[in-house]
Amino acid sequence: RCRGTCSMDGARRQFVATTTTALAGGLVLGGGPEPAPAAFGFGGAPAGSAWTQVDIPVDTILFDIEFDSSDPDHGWIVGNKGTFLETTDGGKTWEQKAFSNLDTEDEINYRFTKVSFKNGEGWVVGKPPILLHTKDSGKSWERIPLSPKLPGDPISITALGDGKAEMCTSQGAIYYTESSGRNWQAKVQETIEATLNRVSSSGVQGASYFAGAITNVLRNRAGEYLAVSGRGNFFLTWQPGSDFWVPHNRQSSKRIANMGFISDDLKGGLWMSTNAGGLAVAKDVDLNQVTLDFSDLKVNSAGFGILDVGFKGDGEVYAVGGSGLLLASKDEGKSWKRDAQADQIPSNFYKIKLFPGSNGKDKGFILGSQGVLLRYVGA
Repeated sequence: RCRGTCSMDGARRQFVATTTTALAGGLVLGGGPEPAPAAFGFGGAPAGSAWTQVDIPVDTILFDIEFDSSDPDHGWIVGNKGTFLETTDGGKTWEQKAFSNLDTEDEINYRFTKVSFKNGEGWVVGKPPILLHTKDSGKSWERIPLSPKLPGDPISITALGDGKAEMCTSQGAIYYTESSGRNWQAKVQETIEATLNRVSSSGVQGASYFAGAITNVLRNRAGEYLAVSGRGNFFLTWQPGSDFWVPHNRQSSKRIANMGFISDDLKGGLWMSTNAGGLAVAKDVDLNQVTLDFSDLKVNSAGFGILDVGFKGDGEVYAVGGSGLLLASKDEGKSWKRDAQADQIPSNFYKIKLFPGSNGKDKGFILGSQGVLLRYVGA
């Protein structure tokens, strides 16, 4: 396993030399096909809805969206079948992009799952295992070789600027680079599996059923991590300076669907959604405790699972899920109203992401299947 400081420079030079010889250059983004009309639409922003559907030129599953901190109008969407979209107007319109120096048949096989940008520097990870890096706001990209000793596949990447980034794998390994991916330093010294074996008597339910992988990994501004076990039996947290992840019990007998930070830090608490539409929140979080105190929220999801939750501030909260589920609350989750227009869209909503803006112009997006993208236009 790749522990301590891992050098990938030799492999990196080999990749660059190969692509330079064979392709006469690095990875350069080229324009894709002309945008096509979206298959389904709100028909504008309906009365009472804070969201409107955006026409995009793909009908694939969308996994992540990000905007550059140095240019808030410049953003990217990644998704299934090599989906790579770019916007320069804050997300109102999107253009399909392609890595022109990659074989088209190879690119379509990739699931780009995570994108992160800071000050013109960006990173993308996907499956089969791939790591891409740009230093010029996405004009050109370089593929960073991954060590065969890497425990698990990259599932999370966070751009930290100036060649720095932090990556997490499906087995809970966390690596940090400050050399644009040439060398990586391990920040976790014990695998999750080893941790669970060591603390198996501490009362973590479902730990014995750990399948070796984590999902839904999130990193907040403080560098703290939150992850759900692959089967949803329990969840884990990690804080900077720790040698290992800390496992925690789930809220109920139902398996965890997803979790997140309420305000992108632990001070705001955590939220947890469970199978069949349950939703709970925990405030005053103490990560040293095996079982955290979650309180159930009364949500009428009609049995559809809640897949993501976005807390905008001032009591405004949104929850999304399967079969066009879009719920809105204006009182911090005490009461909810279902968006009837979203119900008409034959899509599963997988992710909601909110971006604080200036002059009251906040941005927000909901990503779904079949190329469905909703943009926040205000409550």
